[in-house]
Amino acid sequence: MTRVAAIDCGTNTIRLLIAEADRDPSGRPRLEVLRRRNEIVRLGQEVDRTGVLDPEALERTLTVVAAYAADCAELGVAPGVAARRFVATSATRDARNREDFVAGVRRLLGIDPEVVSGQEEARLSFSGSLLGACGGEGTGEGAGEGVRSDDGRAPAPRLVVDLGGGSTELVLGVDAPSAAISLDTGSVRITERFLADGVTPAAEAAARAEVRGLLDEAERIVDLSAPEQLVGLAGTITTVTAHALGLQAFDPQALNGAGLSPQAVLVSCEAIVHSTAEQRASWGYLAPGRRDVIAAGALVWSEVVSRVVARTEAIGRPLERVTTSLYDILDGIALSLVPAQPIAEGAGA
Repeated sequence: MTRVAAIDCGTNTIRLLIAEADRDPSGRPRLEVLRRRNEIVRLGQEVDRTGVLDPEALERTLTVVAAYAADCAELGVAPGVAARRFVATSATRDARNREDFVAGVRRLLGIDPEVVSGQEEARLSFSGSLLGACGGEGTGEGAGEGVRSDDGRAPAPRLVVDLGGGSTELVLGVDAPSAAISLDTGSVRITERFLADGVTPAAEAAARAEVRGLLDEAERIVDLSAPEQLVGLAGTITTVTAHALGLQAFDPQALNGAGLSPQAVLVSCEAIVHSTAEQRASWGYLAPGRRDVIAAGALVWSEVVSRVVARTEAIGRPLERVTTSLYDILDGIALSLVPAQPIAEGAGA
């Protein structure tokens, strides 16, 4: 087994996963998780407006990177890119001064952060989500067997949606992506563009119009009528799910794999979009660093779910279930570090 460290640095949150990585007898990659950490640092603060990483946000983030480097040393993760991978997504892609961030990570962790494309972000999210499809830590990439239709047809595709702070990935596929797009929308971006002064009727209408326009673009690439399963990833979606389930606190066992009707999801989204600050502060499952952006996140999620419902109903196969997965891009990053399967002696001879 190889001990690996994966770091996902998004617009709002930075996360660490340290795991033992290897392959099962069939060659499928698997993870045995040793440590997970999650901090809200808001690296993407005002990037949408200014085009640069805010110095205070950069300092907050690099302080956490230093702590993650200490975790790697404590748990014996070898230095270098074979065992460590740091993926930076939307906020860093958009920042003119991202080299300051790259240099800081290199100094602290000994590797360069990869400022990945939206397409690579989508691929990693889909790969990680398959862990949830297979029941948690264990086999990952290529391991899911898809959702076989009741009439015995071939496994139907799932639509995986990773709703972040600055971007939202829509990935369609069975065991691997067949179509994917990364949209420049998310909880932080929509908050800063439209809802910074609260959810007024005019602001909400403008925000929804923007998201709907982006979904129109997405449909040129991703067929939103195709999925028989809609899988949601990341903090906004776990918050909506916790609200719908009536949880008092964040409960991974209750949340991972939770299935809700689309109608239940939309009811909770509506309640969250129009919630008060006092209500948000009372929700034990909602991290303080997410309270100011959760209305925007719920708005984006409601638009995605509504669009998929409309498209699947139009072809007579309405979406019946929305599933939440706690396995996402972070797990996909870790899976990408699983060593390649050795070629059997004599193979290809």
